[in-house]
Amino acid sequence: MGLLGEGINEIIATTRNNAAPIGIIVKDGSLRMVLFHGTHTLENIRRDGWVVANIVHDPVIYVKTAFDDLPEDFFCNETYGDLEVQRLKDASAWIAFKTEIERESGEAAIVRLVPVAEEIIDNSIYPVNRGFNSVIEATVHGTRYVMNRDPWLKQLIDHHASLVRKCGGSREREALELLLGYIME
Repeated sequence: MGLLGEGINEIIATTRNNAAPIGIIVKDGSLRMVLFHGTHTLENIRRDGWVVANIVHDPVIYVKTAFDDLPEDFFCNETYGDLEVQRLKDASAWIAFKTEIERESGEAAIVRLVPVAEEIIDNSIYPVNRGFNSVIEATVHGTRYVMNRDPWLKQLIDHHASLVRKCGGSREREALELLLGYIME
């Protein structure tokens, strides 16, 4: 299972009829996610015991899944032995994991991931794009900003927005406008 590298890998996690951007932490050969209580992702993992990491290169999908639900036609089913999972149809690659909740705090759970299947669908090479990376950063800050309206987070979002406008392509700029619409509601 070599699709993820050491550090935090930003992916779109899918569980049953749910998608959300999540960081998978790869450290010392182990894979984990930190999920906050009250999220659909954690509730579904508790119920079903699996999650799929979707590698996606569309910044609009990161923003949409951070703030909204995707329609059912974005998903497809995969079966491995007795495990049936859902992934994103348009993922470039995906990894299915069995999950185990290792420990919990008052606000989050640490989930251990055990890979069971993976597939590379699109072998395209994507160079580093500062605009794309800034959409991801602004989205992370945006999810926190809508909860507490911290002015420092808004400054960070504005900084990344300027990088998106300078370095991103049309899809990154579209994702930025979508993000700004979500956080201004």
